[in-house]
Amino acid sequence: MNVPRKTIIFLPDGMADEPIAELGGKTPLQAAKTPGMDFIARKGRSGTLLTLPEGFPTSSDVANMSVLGCDLKTEYCGRAVLEAASQGIPLGPHDVALRCNLVTVGDDGRLLDFSGGHIAQAAAEEIIAWLNARLATDRIRFHSGVSYRNLLILSGSEFSPKVYCEKPDDNYGSVVAEHLPRLEAGAEEGRVTLETILDLTAKAAALLPEAPANLRAVAEGRAPANGIWLWSPGRAGAMRTLAQRHGITAAVISAVDVINGLGRCLGMDVIKVPGATGYIDTNYEGKAQAAIEAIKTHDFVYVHVEAIDEVSHNRDLALKLKAIEDFDSKIVCPVLRACGDSVTYAVLPDHPVPLAMGKHTRTPVPVAICGPGLEPDGVQTFDEFAAPRGALGALFGPELMEFLFSGDKAK
Repeated sequence: MNVPRKTIIFLPDGMADEPIAELGGKTPLQAAKTPGMDFIARKGRSGTLLTLPEGFPTSSDVANMSVLGCDLKTEYCGRAVLEAASQGIPLGPHDVALRCNLVTVGDDGRLLDFSGGHIAQAAAEEIIAWLNARLATDRIRFHSGVSYRNLLILSGSEFSPKVYCEKPDDNYGSVVAEHLPRLEAGAEEGRVTLETILDLTAKAAALLPEAPANLRAVAEGRAPANGIWLWSPGRAGAMRTLAQRHGITAAVISAVDVINGLGRCLGMDVIKVPGATGYIDTNYEGKAQAAIEAIKTHDFVYVHVEAIDEVSHNRDLALKLKAIEDFDSKIVCPVLRACGDSVTYAVLPDHPVPLAMGKHTRTPVPVAICGPGLEPDGVQTFDEFAAPRGALGALFGPELMEFLFSGDKAK
């Protein structure tokens, strides 16, 4: 039996992009200073990975399930189910979980901010409690998550996840009323769910402007979280753990519930880092140190950083460049220095978020892997155009984890 190699995956969420004229035709990844990620590419092998196949939403739950080797056809359950797992919220066989974003809607009905102005944790918790006091029943309850990322749980056999919901971060600047949930084609069983979430969305829009947290925000010149956006409905299912798939022990380091929940479902230890926020003010240094410690006691550590994705959705070039460089200098480089050449390293984003669009695309992402026994393929930098020339070729979904933890493929 092969002994698993110590392996760390660095996952900068949403980092891949497209050429930008302002950068002289380079992508942000090409323009940023990334000695750590370039080192991995130069010392190892590069390629691409398709993480968002056709037939599934272009969302981070799908992408990270792909990276971690899940079978999407049998194991995909929706983002909200994973976030419920992270929060320890038990879901019964008739429960439907939905993601509930706290959002900012303008007077003209357009979505101004899918994050409610990156609402502070305490204010978000206050608003969720305020909504529950007015809208919750024995079948309907909101649950606080991290900042704007919250949940709605519908309990009852009359509810079905067969409702089509658009992602809020795909609809910045759009008229909210034109992107409301609707029935999936031929899925009449979703009608009660649809009617319920449309009713809750309308009631929340009427109530939230008067929530004390929003009144304070307006008085202080900040954006109010004056609406909710419900999406990604799903029911709990079963996933094979990484121990079952590959015979490995694993840990995940992330600020966001969807990644931590996925980790729990895959049997990974969830390592909480104080000050990890899911934004550009996150505790990078704390995440790096957590990874350095975790690899001592685990075969595999998954280091996820959300910040790059957040600023990409906001189409902020300066912050994307900064977030990429912070990720490299404050996480990748310190971990490489501390752990040395006995560990295998992989780096890849989970999906692209081109600044020109501000939304996820299905374009395969660059990946680079270096470690014991891997001969370099000549690629010198880590970016969207260098990686496809590498020896890994074009990988799909589970093939990355198979490569990392299969003794035959890793030679």
